[in-house]
Amino acid sequence: MKLSKLQTIYFIGIGGIGMSALARYFNENNKKVSGYDKTETVLTKKLVKEGIEIHYDENIKKIPKDVDLIIYTPAIPNDHLELQFLMKKGKPLMKRAEVLGMISREKKTIAVAGTHGKTTTSTLLAYLLRKGGVHCTAFMGGIANNFKSNYIGGKSDWVVVEADEYDRSFLHLNPDIAILTSLDADHLDIYGSHEKMLKTGFAKFLKGVKKGGSIYFKFGLEKNFTKITSKNSGFECETYGVNRGTGKARKIRVEDGYFVFDYTNAHHKINDIRFTLPGRHNIENATAAIGVALQLGVKPAAIKKALGSFKGIQRRFEMVYRNEKVVYVDDYAHHPTELKAAIGAAKELFTNKKITGIFQPHLYSRTKDFVKGFAKELNQLDEIILMDIYPARELPIKGVTSDIIFEKIKKKTKYRASKKDLMAVLKEKVQTNELEVILTLGAGDINTFVKPIKQLLRKNYGTT
Repeated sequence: MKLSKLQTIYFIGIGGIGMSALARYFNENNKKVSGYDKTETVLTKKLVKEGIEIHYDENIKKIPKDVDLIIYTPAIPNDHLELQFLMKKGKPLMKRAEVLGMISREKKTIAVAGTHGKTTTSTLLAYLLRKGGVHCTAFMGGIANNFKSNYIGGKSDWVVVEADEYDRSFLHLNPDIAILTSLDADHLDIYGSHEKMLKTGFAKFLKGVKKGGSIYFKFGLEKNFTKITSKNSGFECETYGVNRGTGKARKIRVEDGYFVFDYTNAHHKINDIRFTLPGRHNIENATAAIGVALQLGVKPAAIKKALGSFKGIQRRFEMVYRNEKVVYVDDYAHHPTELKAAIGAAKELFTNKKITGIFQPHLYSRTKDFVKGFAKELNQLDEIILMDIYPARELPIKGVTSDIIFEKIKKKTKYRASKKDLMAVLKEKVQTNELEVILTLGAGDINTFVKPIKQLLRKNYGTT
């Protein structure tokens, strides 16, 4: 099947961040695009404005009769009415990852893999390349504030993609360059164990890099793949990190509310980089993006300028509200390591401030697997408001609720809150001037509270 020959494409689950980027790609390439999603969101409304037809009920009568390809996400249940209908009709169906693999094989591909850090690194890289003269295409896992989209179409041969380990989706990719940001245990409902995740997931993905291609490892991760990093493997391997690696950030400091650092590798040195994203984990992500950008010929001066003008990504330590009294940050963190990074960045950036974290656990299985880790990282907050689990694609697991995390949190200033009473809890805290730094954390629908919380703060503290 040649994607260029297709005329009508239908998406089941079109509102997802990855699916919507693909929909935008085909729509930009003058294909007839339409789809289904369960709920209307800000993102689906934007897709409709861009000319894509979307409906929100399982209705086979709304599926185009002349459809050439159906693209669906693994998050769609097997008993979905439209999916079942199309399967029985024998229509061509492909998962999002398969289609992304086909697109990437037509171009030179940079794939960013890891259990976290993918979206920030891939978006940063796409921005550095575009600002540095490499007109790449990019499929991003978040809405980049500089592009106001999760997709940008390019004129060069290069494409930047996120390599998603869930459901082993990244095994469809054969990139020219790969970045590996992290290897923490995750998606154990798919892999069974951390060891199997490495062997049947990430090792196979890295072996799929084209011979002669480059692999950038966060320093220390390369030790897990000795066969791939050996001299006769056929891969060019680099490492990156903070004060470690062949390309590294050094002399990290905070100046006027921004992180500043120097970058060095074997051939380049860039001094006094002022970076807009907080946290050492984001500086690590930046060193990976810098290394690849330099490899593709972007000038050091262009890289330095771009890092200073990068506006970040929605829900990645996004500064929603800030004045002299209160700061509100929203973050996608849904794994203990991501919580550690987000909370650590807040503590480093807002020293001597009381930090209140509102966390919504994502998935019953992840809560069960990492209950101790969640409790440990939430204990770093000054005040914790813990919400109910967001189930996403999962059915409940007996005995697994947010209470199993709550019981292990040692802080006395901890509260349980449902979606119904969260705003009431926050209103009371605003009225008693208890809030200084607020973090909303999680990958579920906690993002629906961002606007109401911002409005509450603006009402009581004024516009910023």
